[in-house]
Amino acid sequence: MTSAANAHPAPIPAAAQSREWDGHAEEWIAHCPQPFWRAHSDAVNSALIARWLPPGTVDRILKTDLFDEAVATGLYPAIAGRCRTLIGIDVSRRVVAAASDRYPRLRSAGADVRHLPLDDCSIDAVVSISTLDHFATSDDIAAALKEIYRVLRPGGTLVLTLDNLSNPVVALRNALPYSLTHAAGLVPYPVGKTHGPQGARRLVENAGLIVAECTAVMHAPRVVAVPFARLIEKWGGERLQDAVSRALLAFERLRPLPTAFVTGHFVAIRATRAL
Repeated sequence: MTSAANAHPAPIPAAAQSREWDGHAEEWIAHCPQPFWRAHSDAVNSALIARWLPPGTVDRILKTDLFDEAVATGLYPAIAGRCRTLIGIDVSRRVVAAASDRYPRLRSAGADVRHLPLDDCSIDAVVSISTLDHFATSDDIAAALKEIYRVLRPGGTLVLTLDNLSNPVVALRNALPYSLTHAAGLVPYPVGKTHGPQGARRLVENAGLIVAECTAVMHAPRVVAVPFARLIEKWGGERLQDAVSRALLAFERLRPLPTAFVTGHFVAIRATRAL
């Protein structure tokens, strides 16, 4: 990883913050693996990455958290083939260790996306899949986006997803106390401040980036789909799982419709840093 001497570094994430997410990761790995649903999530995000990363092979791509790679296959296979070096960060040392064990070629570090230990203009593309929507405030999201802008090379690409506040299920979830949604098994770990498409676009543009595309992804209704996926992975055979997997992916056909930001769980933005 590049020396941080010319960057704006911060220490390795605070011990309390790291311990909190260590605990969430350990709880997930022990009790909530959900391989069938996570495979669906990885498939949707991998398709988005395939469409939006720059064509060919670039030098360095940054992934802003490693939870997906710590608990399942994740997005490493979708990204690693598009760059010579894939750098991944996470605030949780437990997550970093698990992802590094799974993918030894991954260049990983314990770090906070609001304080990246990277030089200015040193990254060709950034993939940030539902990382920034775990911060408590919009100011935190803005700080992270400004850091992403700083490390991106001119012409570099950001692939960003955030929980979509225009989706009524997401809006209701965020309005309820975490203690209640967690106890009910609806939310496995804390969610934070997020926005609908207009607010997300505004934050990205305020960071200095140029929004090229804004859409919504993950259209299968999670309230039904996630519990159903648990039943399928427990009781369904391979043929049934394949059929259900195709059916879940078919919901992504809702993306071009005017209702996309009502049905999509995530706002997805492709943005670039000007040349």
